[in-house]
Amino acid sequence: MQGNRGPQQNHGPNRPEDPKKPGGTNTNGQQPEPSEQTPNEALTLDLQSFRKPGEKTFTQRSRLFVGNLPTGITEADLEKLFAKYGKASEIFINKDRGFGFIRLETRIIAEIARAELDDTPFRGRPIRVRFATHGAALSVKNLPDFVSNELLEEAFGAFGQIERAVVIVDDRGRPTGKGIVEYTSKPAARKALDKCSDGAYLLTAFPRPVTVEPMDQCDDEEGLSEKLIVKNQQYQKEREQPPRFAQPGSFEYEYAMRWKALMEMEKQQYEMVDRNMKEAQEKLEAEMEAARHEHQVMLMRQDLLRRQEELRRMEELHSQEVQKRKQAELRQEEERRRREEEMRMRNEEMMKRQQEGFRGNFPENREQEMRMHMGNHGMAMNRNSLGGNSGPASTAGMAAENTSMMAGPGNNNMPGGGGGGGAGGFPRGLPGAGDYGPNKQRRF
Repeated sequence: MQGNRGPQQNHGPNRPEDPKKPGGTNTNGQQPEPSEQTPNEALTLDLQSFRKPGEKTFTQRSRLFVGNLPTGITEADLEKLFAKYGKASEIFINKDRGFGFIRLETRIIAEIARAELDDTPFRGRPIRVRFATHGAALSVKNLPDFVSNELLEEAFGAFGQIERAVVIVDDRGRPTGKGIVEYTSKPAARKALDKCSDGAYLLTAFPRPVTVEPMDQCDDEEGLSEKLIVKNQQYQKEREQPPRFAQPGSFEYEYAMRWKALMEMEKQQYEMVDRNMKEAQEKLEAEMEAARHEHQVMLMRQDLLRRQEELRRMEELHSQEVQKRKQAELRQEEERRRREEEMRMRNEEMMKRQQEGFRGNFPENREQEMRMHMGNHGMAMNRNSLGGNSGPASTAGMAAENTSMMAGPGNNNMPGGGGGGGAGGFPRGLPGAGDYGPNKQRRF
């Protein structure tokens, strides 16, 4: 990676091989400053071209470690050194130990900055630029085969804000059962670690819990260069001879074979453990599948019993409703019969009263009619018998006669007909009381 340093790897529009304009100006029209500045300070990057759609910015993955800094450097100096790569969101410097941290916008920009500035002289000292370790990263193992990056982020997002969640796959794109979850803060990672360590955290319907551990930070890109190795006495002893094959029959060959046998035994032990673990996993899966079926059958039985209980309760409610309806119908029928009986009795009583009233009024009406009829006949007879009598005297005698006839006692059919010669009797020349009896008729 050292061959990628210097101005030859600048990604800006101005490159050293670009032709410059007359008058000592470059393509940007800027005058070259005679001061001691690195070529990176006069160049800028088009940051928009290094930003992926939807990519999170200023994450922990874009945080760089800068070592071997000269004494007396400030945050402003470090920010000026990385000014070409955009505005930084975090700058920290430990002046006593000569290192610092800086956070850039995206991961790609941080990779470019690391490739260009690593081992670059800065104020007489070559600086070291590496990615800072992620203190809030977790390693997730025993992942089911159908867990994706999105599901992993959704599952572990319940413990805090996530910067990145990735399911590790092999070269064929098949899941390896491992994943990486990176949080924005250490408290969130610690919370997720505590929660998942205490209980069995399940990501899918298959009840296989995942294993969460702190992630081991490894630099698998830069590695260990020769200049970083401490050259002590053990280093000198190890480097006395170059790489070679041990010759058969020699001391080196004998112990090399013994080391090889030990590694073979270790390999066999690992294979045996893996085989036993695989058999145990298959057995557990079979038992779990059988238990799942049994659990489903139990749930179905419980659901059937619940449905039967609901059906029985509904039948009871229906029977109670039918009984209430029958009772209501019986009460209505009884009420109807009672009203009909009352109506019948009322009609009978009314008819009886009408009959009694008709019987009581009939004799009185008949007697009144007969009296009026007899009174009319008596007046005619008096007029005939008296003949020529006229005047007031005859009128007064007729009135007296009519009065005596109406007021005097007699039988029921002839009012005013009393006994012979009495006060209420007829005058002389008229029939007497003996002529009116129950079996006799009046004669004129």
